[in-house]
Amino acid sequence: MNWTPQAEARLKEVPFFVRPVVRKRIESLAAEAGLEAVDEAFYEQAKSRFGQN
Repeated sequence: MNWTPQAEARLKEVPFFVRPVVRKRIESLAAEAGLEAVDEAFYEQAKSRFGQN
């Protein structure tokens, strides 16, 4: 799964020890949505689904 530079930058705000889990979860959601890449807007949408603002 490709990530835009903006989405990658946002992912780096997540603590390193949970980052791989967050990445996999967001990529799974993106795949379910039929996306080929994660952009910043989708990252924010997925993050809000996790209850993180």
